[in-house]
Amino acid sequence: MKEFFESFRLAVGALLSRKGRSFLTILGIVIGVAGVIIIVALGAGAQSLVLSQITNLGTNLLGILPGKSNETGPPAAVFGVQVTTLTAADAAAIADKNRAPHVMAVAAFARGNVTAVWRDSSVDTNFSATQASFPRVQNVSVEQGRFFDEREERVGAPVIVLGSEVADELFGGSPAIGEVVKIKQLPFQVIGVMKKQGSIAFENQDDQVFIPLTVGQRQILGINHLQFIRLKVDDAANLQSTRGDVEQILREQHGILDSDNDDFSVRDLADAINVLTSITDGLRLFLVAMAGIALVVGGIGIMNIMLVTVAERTREIGLRKSLGATKGNIRNQFLFESGTVTLAGGFVGIIFGSLVSYAVALVARRLGYEWAFIISPLSIIMAVGVSILTGIVFGLYPAFKAAKLDPIEALRYE
Repeated sequence: MKEFFESFRLAVGALLSRKGRSFLTILGIVIGVAGVIIIVALGAGAQSLVLSQITNLGTNLLGILPGKSNETGPPAAVFGVQVTTLTAADAAAIADKNRAPHVMAVAAFARGNVTAVWRDSSVDTNFSATQASFPRVQNVSVEQGRFFDEREERVGAPVIVLGSEVADELFGGSPAIGEVVKIKQLPFQVIGVMKKQGSIAFENQDDQVFIPLTVGQRQILGINHLQFIRLKVDDAANLQSTRGDVEQILREQHGILDSDNDDFSVRDLADAINVLTSITDGLRLFLVAMAGIALVVGGIGIMNIMLVTVAERTREIGLRKSLGATKGNIRNQFLFESGTVTLAGGFVGIIFGSLVSYAVALVARRLGYEWAFIISPLSIIMAVGVSILTGIVFGLYPAFKAAKLDPIEALRYE
């Protein structure tokens, strides 16, 4: 133990005698270790953001998209390909309690971009042509006025419900209820303003307007098909059985006898979470590998610095050997020095990486995102362990080179 502390003291003294060189060597390790900490923390934070955005939709929802897909890939409609296999009749069939007993509510959607105009004010926004069941499916509420009812949906009444941002941009602080907003020169009476929701599933829920499905399909978009259907199940435990019911109903609706010929895709949140988790995990692994390269580069820098140190201290090595120092003493001394450099860089890198990760999480939260600050103990152990291993591996060659020096030749070295 005494020999250990003596070696450590000599290593620190040697490093302090060459402060500038030691600083630059440590800096390489700091960057590598901090990179690992930051990347793992940001990856965990981004993953928590993605998962929170999805789960905010609700854990008992099923989504139906037109077009077939395999178990892991998205349907063609996700990529902007127009698929017209879903209709309002499909949504009505799914809402039949006799055919899907666990379905609480179903909402069909046709969506697009429009310009909403009120007097001299206008705002470019998204519109959702949907059904009266939308608030129940999405678990949202109206802050002012009301949402349109089933009668207004059925007859195609020219009514509109505004998202909170759209209402603010069009009317400022003025009351919106009862006013007439025009979309494509068609007048719509404002009957409600939605409660502020923020961003859910990376979509601003407040920057949109809602109109009855038939009006949006026929008068705004000029279509008869749906872009997607969303339904709410009475309990998350019944998701899989309800999924089977929905698939069977849609096959009957579309005259499909073989599931290989399905022209629709039914997905739940577990599917989305699994896909996104695999993507973020893969990306995080790639970035950690990039940070590992930085550690290797730092290790090469250590080896070069230690080789220069061996050359500079050749006479010192010869003197120590002539006074009785063994090859093991000399080897261990240089390994201690390289190990001390990487250990110091590792600790500084942990502190720096943690501070940067915390700053990013703080900024993200202030911007309204649910970004978790997560410092994985595994990432710290991995970063420090790899940094120390780097110091030992890249310090071995200079250490053995120093240990093999002939004491007489070393004392003659100029």
